[in-house]
Amino acid sequence: MKKSNIYTGTGDKGFTTLVGGAKVSKTDPRLEAYGTVDELNAHIGWLMQVEGTDSENEILSFIQNKLFVIGSYLATDTALTELREASRMKSEDVLRIERRIDELDMQLPPISNFVLPGGTPAAAASHICRTVCRRAERRICEVSSQAEVDDNLMKFMNRLSDYLFVFARFNSFKEIGTEIFWNKSC
Repeated sequence: MKKSNIYTGTGDKGFTTLVGGAKVSKTDPRLEAYGTVDELNAHIGWLMQVEGTDSENEILSFIQNKLFVIGSYLATDTALTELREASRMKSEDVLRIERRIDELDMQLPPISNFVLPGGTPAAAASHICRTVCRRAERRICEVSSQAEVDDNLMKFMNRLSDYLFVFARFNSFKEIGTEIFWNKSC
């Protein structure tokens, strides 16, 4: 069996092909969106390797798989190509993230100040994931200004950044018993 080529040369002139065959510029908002989702997925993979995240690896693995679903969705111009079932987000996906947010948040004290990124390596890594998630969400909003984007996808990305924030807080609180708060007097 012949192996597939890693390099094809088709993108050498700054264009690529979406699912279904439509050719677009590599600066297309759709590519910016799914490229940022891919970047987030890589950061989530890194987060999973940081000490202190073992308790979250099941949900983080779920998230990684759903980010592939989102990337597939964004790589499909639904005006030209029917969306595959594997590229659809479900309301249950959003509910699963919400449930985990609630479970972690119940174990935390009420937030009374702005939290600074850091505290533990896992919390810092989670904050990096959160900021990349927010950027991905902004890129997806840009796509939604030009094409329809599924509500469940939008909700999932919004909840995901909330989850990453709550997990960062949870990890700091669990590991060091406190969080790093913004010092307003600086």
